Amino acid sequence: LICNVPLFFLAYKYMDREYTISALYGIIAFSVSLDFFHFLSNYTVVHEKLLACIAGGVLYGIGAACMYRVGGSSGGTDIIGAIIQKNYSISISTTGFAFNICLLLASVSLFGIEPVLYTLLTFFVMTKTCNAFTTGFDYKKKVIIISEHHEEIAEAIIKIVGRGVTYISGEGCFTHRHRELVFVVIKLTQLAKVRSIVREIDPSAFMIISDVNDVFGRGFTLKPSGPNFPRPKFPEKHE
Repeated sequence: LICNVPLFFLAYKYMDREYTISALYGIIAFSVSLDFFHFLSNYTVVHEKLLACIAGGVLYGIGAACMYRVGGSSGGTDIIGAIIQKNYSISISTTGFAFNICLLLASVSLFGIEPVLYTLLTFFVMTKTCNAFTTGFDYKKKVIIISEHHEEIAEAIIKIVGRGVTYISGEGCFTHRHRELVFVVIKLTQLAKVRSIVREIDPSAFMIISDVNDVFGRGFTLKPSGPNFPRPKFPEKHE
């Protein structure tokens, strides 16, 4: 709790008021809970170290993801991670993992290599789990379709799938022919429908399908993960 005091001032200086209050609450709650549940430290349910590291990392990652999604913080490296995420869009859990690697390397001489490797495994599983749950499992797909029947494909996607479609003007480098590319962002569960539509209308159509991490706007409910950063102020426009 005492070591978190300077980090709390960093949160107050570089983050907004809401995150600072949340971080203060998280620091106090984490410190108090750690002492309150200390009696459980001698209660062992899983005796296999490897299994305990994996299970602990998964549970830790899920809990951290729930906290990060609402802009919460447990103090420590979370505050530094939030500041880095604000400026460089690197996830809080990834930053925390990098800091923990440095701490683990420094602790090899105190605890030996084996405990350090077990701890490293726990943090690695935690980071992967946290990133997965923070982003969410409702993945989005970006689809670009090149076809002579682009109008029919676009109309079918709008009517059947219920997604907005955008035309992107393009030109073939070899033929120099003008083409309209169909651009659409869909949910993973809608991908099969789009593929079926394209194959039925134009089996020779060229499709590009890629993953999309975050989608914001009408038709999608995914909100930015992490702290609620203040909106940037833009200069006023004068006529």
